[in-house]
Amino acid sequence: MDFTPTPEQSAARELAAEIFGDLSTPERLAAGGSGTDAALWKALCAAGLPGAAEETGLLGLVLMLEEQGRTTAQVPFAATCVYGLLAIGAHGSAEQRARLLPPLRTGEAVATGAFPARRGGVRAEGTAGGTADGTANGTANVKADGTPNGTGWLTGVVPVVPWLCAASHVLVPDGATRTLWLVRTDAAGVRRDPVETTAPWSAGRLTLDGAPAERLGAEAAAERLVPAPSALPHPTRPAVRDAYADILALARTAFAGLQAGVAAGSLARAVAHTTIREQFGRPLSTNQGVLLRAADAHMDIEAIRVTAYEAAWRRDAGLDAGPHALTAAWWASEAGTRVVHTGQHLHGGIGADLDHPVHRHFLWGRQLAGYLGSGAEVLEELGELLTTACPAPADRPTPSPRTEAP
Repeated sequence: MDFTPTPEQSAARELAAEIFGDLSTPERLAAGGSGTDAALWKALCAAGLPGAAEETGLLGLVLMLEEQGRTTAQVPFAATCVYGLLAIGAHGSAEQRARLLPPLRTGEAVATGAFPARRGGVRAEGTAGGTADGTANGTANVKADGTPNGTGWLTGVVPVVPWLCAASHVLVPDGATRTLWLVRTDAAGVRRDPVETTAPWSAGRLTLDGAPAERLGAEAAAERLVPAPSALPHPTRPAVRDAYADILALARTAFAGLQAGVAAGSLARAVAHTTIREQFGRPLSTNQGVLLRAADAHMDIEAIRVTAYEAAWRRDAGLDAGPHALTAAWWASEAGTRVVHTGQHLHGGIGADLDHPVHRHFLWGRQLAGYLGSGAEVLEELGELLTTACPAPADRPTPSPRTEAP
């Protein structure tokens, strides 16, 4: 494995860092509330960064999302790239790619996904009319006409969808049949109600009542869009991928990369604060307790980063990335929470100020951890995945009791 960015990936990351650094300032963030920063989103799209994710692969997207996380920029960058550009590019039909990708690249359209980056989704039911099941996943009634790019009608509720209020399209998975449906948010039968989340995202409650939908194309794997060869560590052969599992791994990896940036930004603020803040005549950063907390946070950030890089690299190389995406999600959830708590704690009393910039990192870190799933939940799924993929041989002999030598 070689995580060294290609020149294209490095250029995309540097450009993202410049745009986010210039336009996503604490003052603009404080004034923007939970809505999308329209000027920032326009600048990103004008620079071609959403479309760059198609050329630089998932690893390139992770690098760009790190830069977004450092500033907690209020734009639906991750959602549009994962649930729109990469999902449709990899699994959409030729007609869907030609029709939907251009407006997503230019920012005229915004996509999101109606499920958390964990197991489940909107479940197909045999009865008419779904009801919310009280979890992060709603229920739905799906009817398709049986064609490869069939149309259907969705009914159900998804309590929280990130960036829903800013989206023009939402990707709705059917957890029972593992099919994926694209729904226009302005279509009849679609209702969006704003909801407050831990982080100031433009989230909403999605209610579907016979909403028209189109199935995400199920064409041959050879027609799948793959990153340019220059973006791949090794030449690859397109492999058959289950769309549902692939997009779930995409989401986990991308949001883990976003969490790496959020955590790094939190620690950077803490380091800057403890370097200039003095106590008993010397900087706080010279205290051993502060140094140890910061060092532990740094190691946690590196763990999030390297696991996200590995999952992204494997996916770009055409290798199985499911377990690695789960590993990245676990580190992002568990370690990310620790780091943003450390960042706030090292600021002392001012870290409790709701208007302080470090508090945004705390809120984003907690929100991303909840979106990816709790550590115990992710570990349970990872364990099930590993035991299913590598079952114990049925013909393995039972070890005989150990006998002592006379």
